[in-house]
Amino acid sequence: MTIRANKKTKNEVSLQDPIGVDKEGNEISLMDILGTETDEVLDEVELKIQVKKLYEKMADVLKNREKTVLQLRYGLANGGSKTQREIAQFLGISRSYVSRIEKRAIKKLGKAFYITNLDKKEKNED
Repeated sequence: MTIRANKKTKNEVSLQDPIGVDKEGNEISLMDILGTETDEVLDEVELKIQVKKLYEKMADVLKNREKTVLQLRYGLANGGSKTQREIAQFLGISRSYVSRIEKRAIKKLGKAFYITNLDKKEKNED
């Protein structure tokens, strides 16, 4: 069992791990080479991980129309967010129906993330 666990983490690299030595003999990490503040890089990496999780949950939990509404509403597909009225015209439905779809989709995602967090807590307690 531990061999599998080690295999999963074998390819993982920390941004703080030393990757070499500079001219003065000081250890250099990947973070040093990137040339930005530590918090900025960590925040960006964390954001990308969270966005990936969001897209995975959306694919698992939502119906196509719900995904489309959220992608258009919050600019997840092309970066430009649209109003409920614009989405309604695009999909050929009423603005109030777009609102209901949006609320339902957000509720489903919230529930899915909540359940995932509960599962993680239970595994950590074991």
